[in-house]
Amino acid sequence: MFLSECENPQQLSPLVLAFVGDAIYGLLVRERLVLIANTSVGNLHRKSVKYVSAKAQAAAIDKIEKELTEEEDRIFKRGRNASVNSVPKNADVADYHKATGFEALMGYLYLKDDFSRIIELVRAGIGEDKI
Repeated sequence: MFLSECENPQQLSPLVLAFVGDAIYGLLVRERLVLIANTSVGNLHRKSVKYVSAKAQAAAIDKIEKELTEEEDRIFKRGRNASVNSVPKNADVADYHKATGFEALMGYLYLKDDFSRIIELVRAGIGEDKI
């Protein structure tokens, strides 16, 4: 069974949702960068880090939080409030928690098979003209 066939992603822990969402968001950022700039892998990696960092993801959720449905907001808050064992030394604690919530939301939407909503939120969060 593939995770995208999960019957009820709400039953998964928020950190599991964030684990999936981290991969989905990272892939979307990489795809967009490749489409707009055929450059070296090193350059692509450096550019992608600007969008997948806790600080960047926290800024993205700040931009879109008011646009979330009640269900999406609930998933975001579950992820944001999840108990994490450690925070990377280069990340602010508040940003890291927001980023975890953002990733949980991305993972949830992916497992719900709602790709159009993921794209809509990612575009609004990072700004189509910024990437």
